[in-house]
Amino acid sequence: MSRTRDAEIPGPSEGLAMTPDWAEHVRTWMCWPCRSETWGSDEAMLNAKQVAARIARAISTFEPVVMAARHEDVPAAKLATAGKVHLFETPLDDSWARDTGPTFLVGSHGRRGAVQWQFNAWGEKYRPYADDADLATRIAEYAEIEVQEAPLICEGGAIHTDGEGTLITTEQCLLNPNRNPHLGKEEVEFLLKRYAGIEKVIWLGSGFSDDETDGHVDNIACFAAPGRVIVGVPSSSSLPDAPPVKEAIRRLQHERDARGRAIEVVELPQPRRVRFDWRGRILQTSYVNFYLANGGIVMPSFDDPNDDKAEAVLAACFPGRDVLQVEVLDLLQGGGGIHCISLGEPAA
Repeated sequence: MSRTRDAEIPGPSEGLAMTPDWAEHVRTWMCWPCRSETWGSDEAMLNAKQVAARIARAISTFEPVVMAARHEDVPAAKLATAGKVHLFETPLDDSWARDTGPTFLVGSHGRRGAVQWQFNAWGEKYRPYADDADLATRIAEYAEIEVQEAPLICEGGAIHTDGEGTLITTEQCLLNPNRNPHLGKEEVEFLLKRYAGIEKVIWLGSGFSDDETDGHVDNIACFAAPGRVIVGVPSSSSLPDAPPVKEAIRRLQHERDARGRAIEVVELPQPRRVRFDWRGRILQTSYVNFYLANGGIVMPSFDDPNDDKAEAVLAACFPGRDVLQVEVLDLLQGGGGIHCISLGEPAA
C-alpha cells in the first residue's frame, strides 16, 4: 500500500475511537441462533438457543438487550427470552453479533460512529453469509449512528482495545490468507489504526487450536484496564494452546502500550477438563470469553473445577461488579461463547 494510496483511503471522523468493553452501554446486541450447520443438527442448535436465551436474560438484569432474529424465529426467541429483550426482526445467516455487528466508536461531545468491516464468514467457512456481511450497517442505522465501510476483512472478536489507543489481535487471524491475502502486516495495521481510531497494535502470534475463528483474540486475551491484560492460561503445559499462550505472554511483557506503559499480565486459569466438539475438535472452553455489562460480568461456567477460581480472578479485575455465571457448553459446540454472541453499544 503506497503512501499516496494511504492518504486516499477514507477513515472515521477525527477524534472517534473504538471503545473498551467496560464502557457504559446503551444496550447489548445479540443474534438468535439460526444456522444448524454450525452445531451439526437442529437438536444441538435448539440446545444452543436455550443457552443464548439464558445469556440474554442474564445481561438484561444489567442493561437493555436487543435480539436480532429472522422473521420466522421471532416467536420462539420472544418465548425463550421471557419478554426480557426487545426483538429486532432482520435477515441473518448466523449467530455471532460480536463478529458481524459494528465496531462502535465514540468521541468528544457525545459523538458516536461505527465501522462495517468486510466479512467472509471466518475465511469462507460457511455459506451463505451476505446477510451477515451487512448486519453492522443495519444495526448502526437502528441506533442512528453513522457507519463507514472499512476495506479490511475483520471480525469483532478478532480485536480488543483498552480505550486509550492500544489494540490487541492475533497474527493467526488477521494475517491469515483466508482473510486478507493481498495485505501485509503493516497494511492491516494501518487500516486498523485508521478505522478503529487506535494508535498502536500489539500482535499476538499464531498456533492457537481455535480452528473455527483462526485464533480470535477474545478467546485468548483481553484488556482489564489500560496497561493490564488478562490472558487465559491452559491448565497443563501439554495442551496444544500452552506454547502459543506462553509466547503471547512473552510478547505482552516486552511491549509498551500507546501511552508508553508496560503491560501487566493477569493470568486467568483455564478449565482443567478437556472436551471435544461434535466435529471431534478441542472445545474452546475459555473464561476469557466473558461479557462486561453495566455494573456486571456475565461469564461462562463449564462444570469445571476451575469455574470458581476464574470467577474470583475476574471479580478482582473488575471490583464492584456483580458476577453472573452461565453454563455455556452447548453454545460452544457452535464455535463461540458469551463474548462472541454479545455486543455492547456504547453510550455517547
